[in-house]
Amino acid sequence: MKYNLQENWLHLGLNATATPQPKYNGMPWYQAYAQRIEADGVEGRLVSMHTFSEPWTSWEYHPLGSEVVLCIAGRLTLIQDIDGTEKHIELSTGEYAINPPSVWHTVDVSDSCTALFITAGKDTKHRER
Repeated sequence: MKYNLQENWLHLGLNATATPQPKYNGMPWYQAYAQRIEADGVEGRLVSMHTFSEPWTSWEYHPLGSEVVLCIAGRLTLIQDIDGTEKHIELSTGEYAINPPSVWHTVDVSDSCTALFITAGKDTKHRER
């Protein structure tokens, strides 16, 4: 069977498992995901791909692990809030950066871009930008 990563994200779990996820349908999806993968604890990783044409409207952080942000097409600016100081990281196609655990981050774009995220998603938090 084949899947589209922009529609069906992928969970990487314990014992080298890979499990396609149901189609994303908004913020309630995350709660259901947390229940589906609870047995993997902090070792599980969510792999997702998104295309953006506007800056994010919120900040997020992942307290229990790092997140990889890989620019697949276009350009994006990853903004990390580290102890109240914003760090701007410009990414072009093929470049990646790492969001350390518990670092608030958001993304700015001026044109369309696509990015792949590998996220330690357990207990992720969001706040308005």
